[in-house]
Amino acid sequence: MTTLADYQTFDAGDVALQSGAVFPAMRLAYKTYGVLNARKDNVIVYPTSFSAQHADIEWLIQPGAALDPTRYFIVIPNLFGNGLSSSPSNTGLVPFPAISYHDAVAVQRRLLVEQFGISKIALVYGWSMGGMQAYHWAACHSDMVERAAVVCGSAKCSPYNYVFLESVKAALTADPAWQDGRFVKKPVAGLRAMGRVYAGWAMSHDYYRDELWREAGFSTLEDYLTRSWDVAFTRRDANDLLAQIGIWQRGDIGQCPEFGGDLYRALAAIKAHMLLMPGQTDRYFDVRDNEAELGRLVNAKSAVLHPIASIHGHRAGNPINNPADRAFINAEISALLLR
Repeated sequence: MTTLADYQTFDAGDVALQSGAVFPAMRLAYKTYGVLNARKDNVIVYPTSFSAQHADIEWLIQPGAALDPTRYFIVIPNLFGNGLSSSPSNTGLVPFPAISYHDAVAVQRRLLVEQFGISKIALVYGWSMGGMQAYHWAACHSDMVERAAVVCGSAKCSPYNYVFLESVKAALTADPAWQDGRFVKKPVAGLRAMGRVYAGWAMSHDYYRDELWREAGFSTLEDYLTRSWDVAFTRRDANDLLAQIGIWQRGDIGQCPEFGGDLYRALAAIKAHMLLMPGQTDRYFDVRDNEAELGRLVNAKSAVLHPIASIHGHRAGNPINNPADRAFINAEISALLLR
């Protein structure tokens, strides 16, 4: 499996953003797995989630699993703001331009077309922010995408989700290192506070009631919070985290220029086989949002809603150490790839 240093970069040049601004010398970091076949139709696009880099999500890419590199050519594009693709930490741009999912997916499309000559994508698979990118792929590039799996994601950042992210921003920027709209040094207290906020939202009521953190080797609840969540975001640049929170909050496929702000029109533009797979106890992306979207996917080749019956909250969609949820996801994606 890859190491972090193995990634490549696609230099997109000066990119006109959805906001009207121009991002100078934009760079997309990406990693590929497997071999592109002669027909160039065995492609899976697997975008990264919040704060994640490609090495953090490649655990799902395994021979014999749904994302099988012996069968598929898998591309992980690193989302802008994650420290590898263009980010506050590696560009020095102040203020950092307001990037949208639409902008990110447009550059990802350029990578596939210009670098590899790809015109068809067998599957776009994404969890959380990756799921929101999968939705943008399916709506904005409907002729390219054969299938899309939205795992614990949605077509639009809901007001409830938006407010959660405001609490994260407030915790982070309360640190004294936040000065004049930017962190001037590592906000140690702010990152710890952010982790504590995340801990309550990421997992479910039942997860804490049943003390499932003990299964991961933690002796007390405080031990779990200290060793798992207090350090969860300390490896990332805080300005990068804020940039990605902005992308998350602006997420809305209806805001892509071709849809004029009409979410229903954007959903109706999707032609792919769609799998909506929310976590049953996810507090970020509520099952009810996917339920409402399902009825608007009127032109999709197929559209199904298969919630993950798990008490692992949002983390049900990223079950690195959770065999049951992992098996469920692999089975669902394997079935989707047969459609």
